[in-house]
Amino acid sequence: MPPINRVEKRPRVSFQTAAREIAEIAKGFYSRGWVFGTSGNLSAVVRWSPVHLAITASGFDKGSLRASRIVQIDAQERVVRGKYKPSAEAAIHLAIVQARGAGAVFHTHSACGTILSERHASQGNVELGGYEMMKGLEGVHTHEHIERLPILENSQNMKELAARIVDLLENQPEIHGLLLRKHGLYTWGATMRQAKRHVEILEFLMEVLVRSGST
Repeated sequence: MPPINRVEKRPRVSFQTAAREIAEIAKGFYSRGWVFGTSGNLSAVVRWSPVHLAITASGFDKGSLRASRIVQIDAQERVVRGKYKPSAEAAIHLAIVQARGAGAVFHTHSACGTILSERHASQGNVELGGYEMMKGLEGVHTHEHIERLPILENSQNMKELAARIVDLLENQPEIHGLLLRKHGLYTWGATMRQAKRHVEILEFLMEVLVRSGST
C-alpha cells in the first residue's frame, strides 16, 4: 500500500500570524494568475482541540487582501473572530484538515487547472510525472514519481462535496491534491509554507502539461 500522505506534526500558530501570512500568500497567488477575481480560498489551523481555522472571508479580491479580511471559524463553521462571512467552501477546508491532519489548506482557480480538470474528467484524474519538480511534493524523492490528481464533479452543496472529498482521501491516501471539475485545485500541508510549496509545484506541473500540449 502506498504511504499515507497524512500530516503528523502539528505546529502552533497564532491567529494574527496566520492572518498576515494568508494575506501575503494570497497576494502572491494572485500575481501568478491563480486566484483572479474573488476566486480561491486559503486556511490555516490556529487551534487543534477543538479545531479552529483562520480562513479567507468570502467575496474579497485576493490581490489586495488584508489580514483584517481573514476570519476565525470553529469546526461548525461559526465565526468566532472577525466580522465577515467565511469562504463558502469552509466545509471542504475543515474536512481536509480532519481527514489529513493538515495545518493548512489552499485552493486555487488557475486557468491550467480548470482546463485540465475538464479535459481529463472522463479518465478521473490528471497524471503528473517525470519532472524534477516532483521532488517538491512532501515525501517524494525522485522525478520518476507519478502523481495522479483525482478529479471530482463540482457541486454547490458544500456538505455533500466535503463528504465526497473525505471518501476520496480515505481511498487514495497517497495523493497531495485534487481537482474539482471546471473549478480548481485543492492541496494541503503541515504548515502554510508546505501548502504553498505544493500549490507552486502542482500549478507548475499543470502549466507544463498545458503549454507542451501533452494533455
